Amino acid sequence: MSFSSGVKDELSRQIPAARHCRIAETAAILSLCGRIKISGQDFFSVEIHTENVAVARKYFTLLRKTFNIVTDVSVRRNPYLKRNRTYIVAVKDHEEAVKILQATKLLGEDGEIRENLSLVKNRIVQNPCCRRAFIRGAFLAAGSISAPEKFYHFEIACASMAKAQQLKELIATFGIEAKIVERKKYFVVYIKEGSQIVDILNVMEAPVALMELENIRILKEMRNSVNRQVNCETANINKTVSAAVKQIEDIRYIEEKAGLKSLPANLQEMARVRLENPDGTLKELGEALDPPVGKSGVNHRLRKLSLLAEELRSGSGSH
Repeated sequence: MSFSSGVKDELSRQIPAARHCRIAETAAILSLCGRIKISGQDFFSVEIHTENVAVARKYFTLLRKTFNIVTDVSVRRNPYLKRNRTYIVAVKDHEEAVKILQATKLLGEDGEIRENLSLVKNRIVQNPCCRRAFIRGAFLAAGSISAPEKFYHFEIACASMAKAQQLKELIATFGIEAKIVERKKYFVVYIKEGSQIVDILNVMEAPVALMELENIRILKEMRNSVNRQVNCETANINKTVSAAVKQIEDIRYIEEKAGLKSLPANLQEMARVRLENPDGTLKELGEALDPPVGKSGVNHRLRKLSLLAEELRSGSGSH
């Protein structure tokens, strides 16, 4: 089971105790993957189509607990894709369909189909608990989340910009900044920040998935921290080795062209200690001198040797 499927399975078992929250979640599912049909006699029927059995199970349970409506779940197979199944939960009775549509504010008092997309005075998402339920239902109906081991990405696909904007504003009420991108015929509300995906899982009340994601985030951050430290240490080692190689080359050049005895006593000793300790750090080189010298003193002497070598190479140096 993918991480996204696991999240939906967990959310499908989260049944709100309050009726108004169940209505809000039902409204979200219907809004994002529902279909409303009207017969020639003006009879309504409502159905949802989903490829996720957890979503079908959740919607079935919401209808039963909220409206005392028991319906069947049918399965349609795609003849071209053997593993592809579409689960259909249909309410064909006119009175039951009207009851659902009126409760979810998808049917006006005048009998016209509408969706109240405004957050102002919208009773469906008036309470924070109902907003949580609505976002949960929206994710179940049309959402996905990537495997956090690979990268962080949470999204919900909406059929219109108005729905996407509504969802973005709902999410923003919990201090989470989502963005919208148009993809083919959909408007996708998405979140890419790992910490904010943790927050949205908390909003939707998916504690198991939240803890799994947090554990993965901690491991990734520790691994990244170790990698940064190793890279930094490796860079420092490379820098030290390169500097040592250059210093030894300079000393050898001075020895070849002028002889080390031509140097002042302190530089002679420095050259000898460096040649004897090609891998030594500045601290180790300083401790090997008599008397011992600090790192800054060692660095000063080595720089002096390097300058002398450059003078000899340019022909301006003298014996």
